[in-house]
Amino acid sequence: MTYNLPKFVHILGAILMGAGLVGVWMADLRSRQLRELRQFAEAVRNIAVSYDGLVVPGAVLLLASGTWMIVEFYGGFAFLGIPWLTSMVVLFLAEFIEGNTVTRLYFMRLRRMTRRALEEGGFTPELERERGKLVPSFTHFLDLPVLTLIIALGALKPESWTLLVAGSLIAVVVAGALTSWIPRLYPWGNE
Repeated sequence: MTYNLPKFVHILGAILMGAGLVGVWMADLRSRQLRELRQFAEAVRNIAVSYDGLVVPGAVLLLASGTWMIVEFYGGFAFLGIPWLTSMVVLFLAEFIEGNTVTRLYFMRLRRMTRRALEEGGFTPELERERGKLVPSFTHFLDLPVLTLIIALGALKPESWTLLVAGSLIAVVVAGALTSWIPRLYPWGNE
């Protein structure tokens, strides 16, 4: 029972975080399709709802339960000698930091600019420029591939660093391809 409770909380956190990231993904794609400001504002609001309502609570559950299990069952810092567990921790921390700095702050800024645009009655040049930024788009498109890699590491528990290296390269390539392809599919500012 002692192991099952933190494991359940960990799985619940992964489900919440995954659902939230899919929600963010869908709302972002929808926002890229829209040219009517009110509908665009609703899609941007849905991004914030998914982040704040699912991704953040899921990440907090993962952090708490993961820390609990590492301390209780993997000998604290002894986890550094376990490739799959170290890989999961490093990727989670990188994603947690990136998600709460680059991606989440970008979407918060986008939401603020959208509110201003609603007050002004139309898309502003500032909002259009913000929407076209590549770094936040890349980090946003990196979220799901990295989460998939983290889950694969936990499920497969490889005893080498190969999955981390190969999976990280694949995640970066997928995110780069999406960063290039999605804006072309829905060119911002072109009618």
